[in-house]
Amino acid sequence: MKKLLALILTLALAACLFAACGNNAQPNNESKTPDAPAAADGTLQSMISSDEEYVIVNCLNNIEYFNSQKYGWEMAGKLFGVKVSFTGPADDDINAMVSAFETAMAKEPAGICVWGYDAALDPYIKQAQAAGIPVVTYVGYSGETGDTYIGTSQHDLGYSGAKLYAEMLGGKGKVAIMTITGSAMFEERYQGFMDGFSEYPDIEVVAAGDTKADSVTAINAAKDIAIKYDDLNGFVCCDSTGASGAATALAELNLTGKVDVLGLDRNSDVLEMVQNGTITGTFAQNDISMSYWALVCLVTEAHIDMPLTADNAAAGAKVTPNYIYTSVNLVTKGNIDAYLEQNAIYATNGFN
Repeated sequence: MKKLLALILTLALAACLFAACGNNAQPNNESKTPDAPAAADGTLQSMISSDEEYVIVNCLNNIEYFNSQKYGWEMAGKLFGVKVSFTGPADDDINAMVSAFETAMAKEPAGICVWGYDAALDPYIKQAQAAGIPVVTYVGYSGETGDTYIGTSQHDLGYSGAKLYAEMLGGKGKVAIMTITGSAMFEERYQGFMDGFSEYPDIEVVAAGDTKADSVTAINAAKDIAIKYDDLNGFVCCDSTGASGAATALAELNLTGKVDVLGLDRNSDVLEMVQNGTITGTFAQNDISMSYWALVCLVTEAHIDMPLTADNAAAGAKVTPNYIYTSVNLVTKGNIDAYLEQNAIYATNGFN
């Protein structure tokens, strides 16, 4: 009996020692990485499904301008955890763009973003809205804006550009505007430049050159102005042909670096002209933000009906923003490297 009791005590002591060693190897208070918490009910995260798809319908998808738009669309999709796609013809084909929009509608996506490139899209935008698909227009619109337009205000593009250049000139000088007459979009930009410069009494807009969106025409128009006004300080441009035309004209007149040229947008060829001094600078639209805010609006509209009234639909109350205008920035040699570096990154995104 004594031997049995001794054996039991020995085994108990060994068990205690083993437990103690085990506790030293794995203390009870050791912290563990917690599982990611589930999204709280009622939050936007809890409402979004990873199966949702949002589609951008575009044309002219082959031009560099849309690289940043595609990048912003992908970036926003990852942030919200939803599927995003970018579709439409590579060239200027409105019929193909309409067809792409119809295909997008047939997929019954959670939302559609579309460049309001042509009035031919207007009935399809209405049709999608009637089917309960939120629609945002971006970059520009010809008629229907959808639930919200997101992009640059054409007037503000010119107005902001005028203010930026006026400050560069110290509020004094003679300026010419290169534009495309007869086009509503460019007329708005032109008027914006005029309104901005009008706030500076010592700045005079001496001429306007019509590029007709043609390089040769733009060169000749700019050359005529530069010859007539030998005290001209600079050209500001409502379209991309204006900048290249004015720069070429000044080069042929041996005036490069003596007369400013302010271009438009931040395509790599334009930025390279800024870098090498062919043009003084360019007005860059905040293009990446357009597609980002488009998805913010579409996701919000797909899941949240802001309670402006007890029943917005019955009351006929619109609660989405009518317009969201993005910024305009001036690119010069002082900040050109940052823009060129980012352009290279945009060109490598998945939609290209």
